[in-house]
Amino acid sequence: MQMPSGVHALVRRTHEERVMRALQENGAMSRGEIARVVGLSRTTLSEITGNLLQRGAIVVVDTDASRREGSGRPAERLALDPASAQFMGVDFGHRRVHVVVADAAHEVMVSGSVRYEDTATWGTRTELALDLVDRLSGEAGVHYGALQGIGIGVPGPYPAPEGAAWPRATTGTTVLRPAPQGVDVAFAERFDAPVIVDNNTRLAALAEAISGADSVADLVYVRLSDGVGGGLVVGGQLVTGSSGLAGELGHVSVEPAGRPCRCGKRGCLETVASVPGILAACWEFGLRLENLDDLADAVRRAHPVVDRVLREAAGALGRVVGAATMMLNPAKVVIGGEITRLAPVLVEQVAATLAAEIFPTASAGPVVAAARLSDDDGAIGALAAVFHSSPLLARYPETADVKGRSDAPDSATEGAAHVRP
Repeated sequence: MQMPSGVHALVRRTHEERVMRALQENGAMSRGEIARVVGLSRTTLSEITGNLLQRGAIVVVDTDASRREGSGRPAERLALDPASAQFMGVDFGHRRVHVVVADAAHEVMVSGSVRYEDTATWGTRTELALDLVDRLSGEAGVHYGALQGIGIGVPGPYPAPEGAAWPRATTGTTVLRPAPQGVDVAFAERFDAPVIVDNNTRLAALAEAISGADSVADLVYVRLSDGVGGGLVVGGQLVTGSSGLAGELGHVSVEPAGRPCRCGKRGCLETVASVPGILAACWEFGLRLENLDDLADAVRRAHPVVDRVLREAAGALGRVVGAATMMLNPAKVVIGGEITRLAPVLVEQVAATLAAEIFPTASAGPVVAAARLSDDDGAIGALAAVFHSSPLLARYPETADVKGRSDAPDSATEGAAHVRP
């Protein structure tokens, strides 16, 4: 029985939106990759992508020849028209700001960073960031006429006001929540674009979940740095909780009589597994290490004190992550921070501890891995946020069906032209 034309149009439109959403969130993909993500048959997907290509909603950007294994014919990689939109990610660290601008195909157009003192005010940091954006524009000849959204990461816990939701961005000079000293308002006013602000560690969690060929929908992320921060991705969405503090695993108590924590409690995970906590423990055992370089040197020499301290810290981290794993059942646990690259034993011990902590009958626990993105790539996390929340896909070019079918949209109000620079 032939499907009524109106229903056929609705189904086709739904398939198209799923394909477009996959390309927005993941960047350029082959048809095979798209089929796996959206769950369509190759035949259906071929028809859908053919129509989108003819309308100019998507384009062929290259092939997968550089990544392909074997001797098969390279597959075309499809993407949203790169010229249709731009996205900006801004990561404010304690001592520098990093900016990345990408197009709709997820190709980085410009990037750069500038340093400031850790005592710099938010007014100074914001001014330096905006000056950096202007300088990058001038050097690369990139203009921001197609800017669809701006993601801004800020350090430390960044709770939402009561009743706020995230990541629903708003537009213009109205922003979701106040950033420190109005940095969000400054960017919204300068570029007249939606602004999203959140803790940069949570944004890094989102970036780790969606980056690479093995992206996952459920992930626990922990970063070991001056403190211990974290992020939770559940069902492909970043979880912030009722007041924006979800994922703050660093303030779970692991030693009730332990060292005082800056949060006011004692023995938090942060006092044990942060870089200062690990260095302090080494001092307590008589090994005076001043910084990460000293720690890396001790790791290379296989110093027994360092090995003991790192394994104990990783064991505590593994127990905390194990509790989160039992509740959330993630596919992957990612440990970030420069120290994880200097001391791989941290990730190894977390994996071993986690294996003993999860439900005994579980057929397989989550993959435990070091972060793929460096601490300086926090802006990629901010980009990930706007890729997921951009209004770009709400309306995209739609013309009369090229085959002249009667199920084509009745009016131009069902689509809108791409915004171009």
